[in-house]
Amino acid sequence: RGQEVVSQGRRPSGGGRASRSHRGKGGLMAGRYFEDWAVGDRLSHEIRRTVTETDNLLFSVMTHNPQPLHLDAEAAKASEFGRILVNGTFTFSLMVGLSVGETTLGTLVANLGYDELVMPAPVFLGDTLRATSEVTGLRESKSRPGAGLVTFRHEALNQRGEVVCRCLRTALVKKRG
Repeated sequence: RGQEVVSQGRRPSGGGRASRSHRGKGGLMAGRYFEDWAVGDRLSHEIRRTVTETDNLLFSVMTHNPQPLHLDAEAAKASEFGRILVNGTFTFSLMVGLSVGETTLGTLVANLGYDELVMPAPVFLGDTLRATSEVTGLRESKSRPGAGLVTFRHEALNQRGEVVCRCLRTALVKKRG
């Protein structure tokens, strides 16, 4: 039942429900309501981001992470990686952020949890990341009749197509009306 979504959230010609921007109470929204999702829906998010030294430095400092692998070029050079390694929590946050515009922007009630978080390959300064999402689960909310739970499998890939981060995100998403 799920379908591939390409090019900024639009489905290929002739294929099912389209993800369109729509007006909600707060203005233009791009995310989908609970009823708009099907298990197996896949999105390849068009937005990409090249990770800079400033990104890594500011994120590490803002989160009080003094790890030399992220901040000290000489210490990083002496490591098995041979260069500065991007803070993994930045990579995770960026992956989720790249997905929001086409998944839950304007329709999210709350993110309920993240599971099975893995980082199978390192991210380095200058890597360009993109994200994909797949709906792996749907269920009605037992406590909120105006919302449902959507579970997404998010992946971040670098410019070489290597998966650098993956997780499941469970989001409480608004229903229409």
